[in-house]
Amino acid sequence: MFRGIVVVISFIILTMVRIVNQYERKIVLTLWKFSRVLTPWLNFIIPILEKTISVDIREKAVDVPSQEAMTKDNIACWVNAVIYYKIREDQVEKSVLNVRNLDYAMTQFALTTMRNIVGQFELDELLAKREEASEKIMAIVDTKSDSWGVQVLSVELKDINIPDDLKRTIWKQAEAEREKRAKIITSEWELASAENLKKAAVMLAEAPGALHLRTLQSINDLSSDESNTTVWMIPMEVLEAIKWFASKVDDSSAASHPIVHRASKRSVSADVVTDENVWDESMKVITHIPKYKSSKEKPL
Repeated sequence: MFRGIVVVISFIILTMVRIVNQYERKIVLTLWKFSRVLTPWLNFIIPILEKTISVDIREKAVDVPSQEAMTKDNIACWVNAVIYYKIREDQVEKSVLNVRNLDYAMTQFALTTMRNIVGQFELDELLAKREEASEKIMAIVDTKSDSWGVQVLSVELKDINIPDDLKRTIWKQAEAEREKRAKIITSEWELASAENLKKAAVMLAEAPGALHLRTLQSINDLSSDESNTTVWMIPMEVLEAIKWFASKVDDSSAASHPIVHRASKRSVSADVVTDENVWDESMKVITHIPKYKSSKEKPL
């Protein structure tokens, strides 16, 4: 008899004891009505009359499944996100009394909110301003979940997937933009180089002997090269002298031509020279001058 009484008392004590961990709270329902919240430590309840429900108050990460959404510029994209939230310690009872399945409710409400927020952005804005879209989603979800005793810590957009053909278009746009920047930088470099070359040319022209020294330096640089290329350096004065001599030879050969000489004599000996006579003589000279295939056939 005594043993039976001890067993019954021990069983009642065990059913009365509730151990609460540091990371959780227990809600007590007395006669199916909320009465209090049990904090971490040993707690006692009235068996049969009271019931406890455990609530985890640690931070949770809920994955929002990928879904198709339409942007403001009517482009379909697939977006998924993740929500970080936790239950407030002073409102633990709301997460049990006001919502049936908290994780499922948070996921579904985040899906709807994310679809609505994505529709407020164009595709370029959505790709460039992910943080702004995430903050808007978090503000709306946090406002709605206040009645559930939930504090939304952050909402992050994980992936934004777009069609492959649109990806190729975006790549071409980015490539064209980079080529534009490269050409602008190259043109600026060429402009600066041209200005420096102009200044260098002015300095070499003003300083006597500077161009000769620069030529010698170039020859020295070429001589250090181990290639078999032979470079002949000709001064500019020699080229100018050759051009002057060639022009004198052309003038003397044209003056010694018999037709041109005869036309010049006629024009000098004529008493009255009119425009029509000059024109006729000029046309005759032009039509009778022979054409030479190369400079070797010209009469000297």
